[in-house]
Amino acid sequence: MTPETLLSILNATPGWAEQAAASDLDDTATLHVLSEAAKFARTQLEPLAARADVEGCRIEEGRVKTPAGYAETFRRMGEDGWIAPDLAPDLGGMGLPLALHVTASSQMEGAALPFMMALGSTRAAAHCLAATAPELATQWCPKLADGTWAATICISEPDAGSDVGRIRTRATADGDAYLISGTKCWISFGDHDMAERIGHLCLARTGTVEDGTRGLSLFLIEGGPQNGTHVERIEEKLGLHGSPTCVVRFDAAKGTLIGTEGRGLPALFNMIELMRLQVGTQGAGIAATTATLARSYAEDRKQGGHPAQPPVAIIDHPDVQRQLMMMDARAHILAALLVETAVTLQQAQAGDPQARTLAPFLLPMAKTFGGELGQANADAAIQVLGGAGYTREWPAERHFRDARIMTIYEGTTGMQAQDILFRRLLKSPDTMNAVVSRYGTSPLLDRIQTLIERLATAAHSQQALAADAMLRACWCATADLLSQRIADHSGAAQALTLWRALAPSDMAQAEATVDWALST
Repeated sequence: MTPETLLSILNATPGWAEQAAASDLDDTATLHVLSEAAKFARTQLEPLAARADVEGCRIEEGRVKTPAGYAETFRRMGEDGWIAPDLAPDLGGMGLPLALHVTASSQMEGAALPFMMALGSTRAAAHCLAATAPELATQWCPKLADGTWAATICISEPDAGSDVGRIRTRATADGDAYLISGTKCWISFGDHDMAERIGHLCLARTGTVEDGTRGLSLFLIEGGPQNGTHVERIEEKLGLHGSPTCVVRFDAAKGTLIGTEGRGLPALFNMIELMRLQVGTQGAGIAATTATLARSYAEDRKQGGHPAQPPVAIIDHPDVQRQLMMMDARAHILAALLVETAVTLQQAQAGDPQARTLAPFLLPMAKTFGGELGQANADAAIQVLGGAGYTREWPAERHFRDARIMTIYEGTTGMQAQDILFRRLLKSPDTMNAVVSRYGTSPLLDRIQTLIERLATAAHSQQALAADAMLRACWCATADLLSQRIADHSGAAQALTLWRALAPSDMAQAEATVDWALST
């Protein structure tokens, strides 16, 4: 997907023009940012990702060693302002609108998703500190933004993944500081050699186990053995070989409380939003990259045609055209969803009441279907490339392996479905009112309202069985509306027509699942 197409999708999104104007951005400046991101992705990140997938990461003398070129690239991205461009200028950022950040970043995510994991956690930590700890933010954020320092997010434990109320890592007051002891897992870039200093934002227990999530507090811990922070191992994974996923042990590591005791989860709220939006950004990047890869291959690969004539490019075969159109549709609709969600989140942060209702409706879809459609396009790229796609000579299989995690981390699809059904559709009637107010009525939205009414009086177990179907019903209607919005702005009108042709059957499948749930 070209920078020009991304600019068109931005301009087609209500609310973007006001946010761009507030940042003194015109189309020329916006296109420059997008074009520079695309250039960096193409010239620096793509070659880096290919090498890193083979080389991987390792532990030497207790510290993580990253692939060749990582440290230099991380520092350069900091110097060029790519780590946290949406951070406030007085904290080291450029103050770019969130929507511009995610569209620029999606091009980089599509080029080198494993490497970009380091930027995602560092940026999220900077925003968390900016929102909750002004004194720490003044010290840390400029260094995080320029790549001199880096940060991780330490939440999960061996016996406490999504169920954070079971966290056992303990923080004990020690004068003005705290001593943190426990083991955290699934920590992306839990240690590395790319920055001078690494800070761990760690969720630990200050209250009793019986307090559940109310007994959790958030701490900033400086990494390294000198502060009782040790990497026990790097996980062996299907994909993301260039991203060290670490088990980190804290042995009476000194930490600084962020906010107040017992308010750890609320302190992480903004960060969790950003991390889930980043998954959507990753998916949009993979979807666009693999669509471009498949089209380029199909234009060059010659197979078939009349035996008496030279073979034709496989892009001339109707079924290949259909597959490519579906890939284009996924990529363009994901880009539109990403921009819509980012614009709405920024409006919500500015206090817009309608946006505050809409943002929690859009975010689970951006996270879930960013992951699903990114993975679907990587899979489709392998199919278009045929046997070549199944080999490591081409990057399609690497993108497929890297993309598989996206529907798991930062809240599984099941968690997103529970959130959108129980917290948004059933608990808050204002949600659908806000949706209709923003997007207008549509036959698909009417069908969702009918499903909500049917589920409202159902047993909780039946509602839970229907949650995934309701998430997909919401996506079906939202994607249909977004596809109409961008049809004349994306250069993919025919592909989007194919997408919309399938929407009624997708909604029918969701309705059938609800029927089944209500019959159990």
